Formats: sequence, C-alpha cells, structure tokens
Amino acid sequence: MRLEPASRFDIPFLADVFARGYENYVVPFHMDAATLADVVRRWDIDLDRSRVAFDDDEPVGLANLALRGDRGWIGGIGVVPEARRHGIGRILLEAVLAEAPGDVTLEVIEQNEAARRLYEQVGFVARERMLEVWTLTAQVATVEARSVEPRPLGQEGLPWQREDASLPDAIERIEVDGGAAVFRVVNGTVGIGQLAARDEDAARDLLCALRARGDRVSYVNVPEGDPASAALRSLGGSLDLRQFEMTWLNPRSSAPTG
Repeated sequence: MRLEPASRFDIPFLADVFARGYENYVVPFHMDAATLADVVRRWDIDLDRSRVAFDDDEPVGLANLALRGDRGWIGGIGVVPEARRHGIGRILLEAVLAEAPGDVTLEVIEQNEAARRLYEQVGFVARERMLEVWTLTAQVATVEARSVEPRPLGQEGLPWQREDASLPDAIERIEVDGGAAVFRVVNGTVGIGQLAARDEDAARDLLCALRARGDRVSYVNVPEGDPASAALRSLGGSLDLRQFEMTWLNPRSSAPTG
C-alpha cells in the first residue's frame, strides 16, 4: 500500500474515493464533485497534507486534513468496503496527523464505536461537549423576524463547520429580540450556519421564523444544552444523531525546545 497527497488528483476522482469510503456508513452520506469542491474551499481542507491510500493502483481510502493557522480538523476519513479491517484507516489518520502543525479536532457519531476506538488509540480524547444534529419539519407558529445585513455572528468556540470562515458566500441573517441567526436556503432546506439566543424563547422565535422560509430546517452540530436544542425539542424537531467532539493534542507543539 502507498499513500499519495490528495493534491495530485482532481476533485471528481477524490469525490469518488470519498463516496466509496463512506459506503454503508452509519448514516446515509452523499458526496459528488460539486459538493466536495465546496467543502474543500469553505472548510479549508489542505489537499497537500491530505492523503489517498492505494493498493497497487486501486484507491482504497482517503483522509482529509483541514487547517486554519496551526489548528487542524479531520474533514473526513474513509476506507472502501472491500479494504476495511486491515488497518488502512489508522495508517491514513497517522499520516495526516504527522502533517498537522498543531492540535487537531474531529467529530465521531455516537454509534460509530469502531471509529471512536481508532481515534482513541491514536491519542484523541473526547471533549466535554456533545454535538447534536437536528431537523425541524413540523408546522410551527408564525413569528416575524427582521432581515438585516448578512454577516457572521462573531461567536467563539464553534464547531469547525460553523465557524465564520466556514460560512457560504450567499448567507442571510435575521434577528429577533434576544437573538440572531445566519442561514442559507438550498432546495427548500434552511441550513443554519450560526444561531445565538439569550434563552429558549428567543431560540424558538428564531426557529419559527426560519421554518417559514423553507420546507425544513437543518441545524448541524449544536452543542448539547444550547437554548436551540431545547427549543427544537419543544417545537417537535427530530434529533437525528449525536456526535462526540474529540481533540488530538499535538506532541510536537508542546515538546520542550533547546
């Protein structure tokens, strides 16, 4: 087996390997070239430091490393079904961690125990917060919200995919008393990028206003205990899955010098 930098291959090739690596995943997963191109750009995936694994000339897996300054994030790691359980995932993970200048984070679905064990074996530890993925399709009360200049909320400590740098170009922003939300509507789905609310009531008002803008509301990686989680539950939202947020502390960045 050999590893190659992902930058040596075009996006359609990488999207195909990515999709095959996530076949039979614990939740349905779709990846095409357009989606991957958007992911690479918005999530700052460093293709030079990401890796594709080959068995002879056949691609069998890949691992994506995203970087912002010295912070890293694993933006997907997958092995094709016929090559699993041979240690390829660990080889890929260790290879991209060797390229990371600082600490690295990732998320792993609660039910994906095999992946979590792998991450723990290479030194990832679970952080205190759990992240939730919610969908809201129920009919809710009509709430008026103010449309304002579309700019990020400036929150700190957000999951990688919802940081200011991860937001798409075409965003909208609404405000209610006690809260604001940044979002994008694509094919009837209102995808929340950021939401800040002083309490559950303000979060509920925002969610009701967002629900009126599409067929469904999707909110990915909401920290457990956030006012939005309680509001989504009270509105009849669906808690689709939960993810552990994990961190790998780079031994090189904390090693003594001199």
